[in-house]
Parts: sequence; structure tokens; C-alpha cells
Amino acid sequence: MKNIILAEDHKVMRKGLKMLLESTNQYKVVFDAGNGLEVVEALDRGLTADLIVSDIGMPVLDGISMVRMIKEKHYQIPVLIMSMLEDDSHIFSAIRIGAQGFLTKSVDPDELFFALSKIISGERYICAALSIRIIERMVDTTFIAQSGISTSEFSSREIEILRLIGEGLTNAEMADKLFISRRTVEGHRQSLIDKTGAKNTAVLMRFAFTKGILN
Repeated sequence: MKNIILAEDHKVMRKGLKMLLESTNQYKVVFDAGNGLEVVEALDRGLTADLIVSDIGMPVLDGISMVRMIKEKHYQIPVLIMSMLEDDSHIFSAIRIGAQGFLTKSVDPDELFFALSKIISGERYICAALSIRIIERMVDTTFIAQSGISTSEFSSREIEILRLIGEGLTNAEMADKLFISRRTVEGHRQSLIDKTGAKNTAVLMRFAFTKGILN
């Protein structure tokens, strides 16, 4: 049986996760805390465990700061971050500072248990949904960096359309603003996608920012 430390400031979430883990008879929660400082202090008192499962957003000491402090104190206990925060900055911060894994709180139990087994065995794990998103962004970034297209290949109208897309305008709103038909707007939009090879509007926007068309 593997020993787990839980750090989660929401009592209902903490209790539910504890019940889920212990229901397998493979894990035992030896300590549960409402913030990262409680975990660090418990480790200072000599508490040991096979893994720490922690939220990010906690009072007193958040999950990222807790991981940093654990590493500074040279405690050799892997940390799995579970959070509602799914933006890249939190993922990269957690992994860079020393966390061995990152899950969103929306993962199903099977993936949670899979992640626990991987991390306890010495591997790293990022949940499937986030991994796919990160890979897609890396592919898009590589595509943009390797693109030899220059802004001179766009017409002034296409650049105008691109900027309005960046402002969040719909095709109908752009048509009204530019006094052209919606079909004409759609034609310019498709032309932009064809010229850049962008598979969707999100990639097209990243292309525009990278090339300095939008700022």
C-alpha cells in the first residue's frame, strides 16, 4: 500500500479525493492539509510518504511555492499537481519547479490512478487532454516559425480583415464595418487561411501576432 499526502483547501474536495484513493485499498492518505505550509511542516516533523497530491490555489502557501520549498529542503517525495487552472503558465511553472505530474480536476478516476502509478514508479505524467493541447500548440508554433510567407503577399484588404478577426468581429460585423458583403469577407478569410496554411482561426491569429500584423 502506498502512502499519500493530500493538500487541498476545499474540505469537500479533499474528503472526496481521500475516499476515492482509499477505496482502492492500494493507497492510504497519511496526512491531509488545507495548504502547502502544513505539508512542509509535517515533512519537517518527519512525516514520509510515497507521493504528495496537491492543488495549486491554496491560502498561506500555494502548490507551486510548496513544491519549490520541498525541493529546496531536498525532500525526495514526488508531487502530483491537480488543479482547475489549465493554462500553460501554471503547467510549465509546476513542472519547471519540480512537480512530477499535472492533472486537471476533471480527469476520470482511471486516469488519476494511472498517473499515480506512473509517478510513484519514477515517471512523469501530464493528463491526456493537456498533453494533446500542448502538442498541438507546439506543432502550430513550428509551422509558423518555418513559414516563409511575408506580409507583402497579403492584400491591404486581407490585412484589414486579419486585424478585424483579431478584434473578435464576426463576418457579418466585418462586412458592415467595411461596407462589403458577408460573402466577400468570407472569401478574404478563406484566402488568408489558404495562403498561410493555417488550419483554423486560432492558428491564423498566432501567425498574425508572430509576423507583427497584430500587436
